[in-house]
Amino acid sequence: MPRHSVLIVEDDPDTAQLIKHTFERTGDLVAMIVSSGEEALTAVSQRLPDAIVLDVRLPKMDGLEVCRTLRARADTRDVPIVMLTARIAEEDRVAGFEHGADDYVTKPFSPRELRARVRAVIRRGATLKDVSFGPASYKGTELVADFEGLSVTVAGRRAHLTKRELELLRYFVWHKDRVVSRERLLADVWGYDASVETRSIDVHVARLRTKLGVAGRQIETVVGMGYRFVD
Repeated sequence: MPRHSVLIVEDDPDTAQLIKHTFERTGDLVAMIVSSGEEALTAVSQRLPDAIVLDVRLPKMDGLEVCRTLRARADTRDVPIVMLTARIAEEDRVAGFEHGADDYVTKPFSPRELRARVRAVIRRGATLKDVSFGPASYKGTELVADFEGLSVTVAGRRAHLTKRELELLRYFVWHKDRVVSRERLLADVWGYDASVETRSIDVHVARLRTKLGVAGRQIETVVGMGYRFVD
């Protein structure tokens, strides 16, 4: 069984040890703990983990700043990051996603669910490296996307999308004119099975629509069923 490494960035020692114990008890994950953002940046420079669990409220350098820094570095920009915080407001989740987080778990949390989410982002990251994930490009009346070149423009102006928003748009284009359920998005884009519930899908879709401006209307909500991308 392959073992994946997880860096836990958490300044509360009891919480950090609980996460580490839960992750390592099944034998497929090995966890390292650091208690500050500065230590996290040093740790990933020494050894690149397969995933990072990152607390938002850290001394001096908070988790959002750590996340932004990691996403700006070539060696760490694709490492999956799961944010962990006591903040529950939607704008806080949006801030985490805007800084490049792959998922967002609020305290109090289930350690077993956190483990499942970390496994999912690791599995999803490996899948995207091994297969071609949808079309290479899209050209519509206002929306032009070069998914391989990581470039999206709307009416000639650059739309600055996060990695997850770009992947979500690519998936919608791939399934153009078909209704995609939240369960499908969870499984195919997030890498979760249907038993895991998350509102992050709706947050991501709302942010994606906003960033796409006039082209945002191409992502339709089908009440009670999911979403559909149309020309």
